[in-house]
Amino acid sequence: MTDTPHDEAHGGALGTRLNWLRAAVLGANDGVVSTAGLVVGVAGATESRAALLTAGIAGLLAGSMSMAAGEYVSVSTQRDSEKAALAMERRELREQPEEELEELAGLLVARGLSQEVAREAAEQLTARDALRAHARVELGFDPDQLAEPWHAAGASFLAFTVGALLPLLAIVLPPSWLRLPVTVLSVLAALALTGWWSARLGAASARPAVLRNMGGGALAMAVTYGAGSLLGAVGV
Repeated sequence: MTDTPHDEAHGGALGTRLNWLRAAVLGANDGVVSTAGLVVGVAGATESRAALLTAGIAGLLAGSMSMAAGEYVSVSTQRDSEKAALAMERRELREQPEEELEELAGLLVARGLSQEVAREAAEQLTARDALRAHARVELGFDPDQLAEPWHAAGASFLAFTVGALLPLLAIVLPPSWLRLPVTVLSVLAALALTGWWSARLGAASARPAVLRNMGGGALAMAVTYGAGSLLGAVGV
């Protein structure tokens, strides 16, 4: 019975790592697509390297800050909810310990243990650390590993920035006649990689994920390039 929390801790840690990896891949993917759409759209209107660089840097900073702020708010809310749930569990354990013991045993029964074994395990877990036992089994998180909003914000900022740098560099470094093909090919290759990686993390088929990712990016660049070309042609 003592293996149950050990296994759960490992499973929770693995799930947390996978969630961080997925968030990093999605952040990088957003950086690639949004910045590529922006710089390709500007390239449709002008060949000025200064304009492309300005637009790209502005898009990188705006996107990365937006991602970081959104992630900070989201994870802060999650952390507040976790703290509130722990406070409620702490109060219930203090005011009605027997009912909480029965609840813990019932949760273990629902996980497949027999009534007798679940009762014994619940008593042992409660004697060791009742709050941690309820947090892990009932609430689904480790009270020593609450969500970290600053970590999440920093990771989102970094992931988006790394993704955004690819189309930005691809559009400003080559000579003007190579900018679009280099950017488009670089972006599609990056999207193929992030699509494959996200599918791998989710244990899904890679081919549909890669095709969806590349198709979405290609469509975004085509639309923004068309809009930029039209605006450039009319002199807006």
